[in-house]
Amino acid sequence: MTFFTSEYECKLDAKGRLVLPSRIKSQLPEEGNQELVVRKGFEPCLIIYPMVEFKKVFSKISALNEFQQENRALQRNFLSGVVTVELDGNGRMLIPRHLLGYAQVDKDAILVGTGSKVEMWNPSVYEKHLISDPGELSKLAEKHLNE
Repeated sequence: MTFFTSEYECKLDAKGRLVLPSRIKSQLPEEGNQELVVRKGFEPCLIIYPMVEFKKVFSKISALNEFQQENRALQRNFLSGVVTVELDGNGRMLIPRHLLGYAQVDKDAILVGTGSKVEMWNPSVYEKHLISDPGELSKLAEKHLNE
């Protein structure tokens, strides 16, 4: 089972390649672990999935009724920002420039494990999306975890 956690500071090279931290790489499923899916996040970040995890998301999106306008809009906008990448022999993945631009990532990035996927952020943008008040985090956890 895929289980990504923690934060990792990373640097991209001049070509836009990112070396996947060994802790993340070790959590990739053995089957097809060289193939990853990258998509635009709902916030200004990128979401990186192992292929097996993305297939679960894709099955939900593709199962929507295409005869409903709202569903078509979701499918179009969600899937248009998706690319498949492969890890090279050095454990690097090449992230397309347009996706790096969307996430405002140039050279420095932070990878954040969020269970079945990894988020890639510009470090300063990421800081703005964190909850700094422990009380607010507690209320959010109570609301969603006490159901």
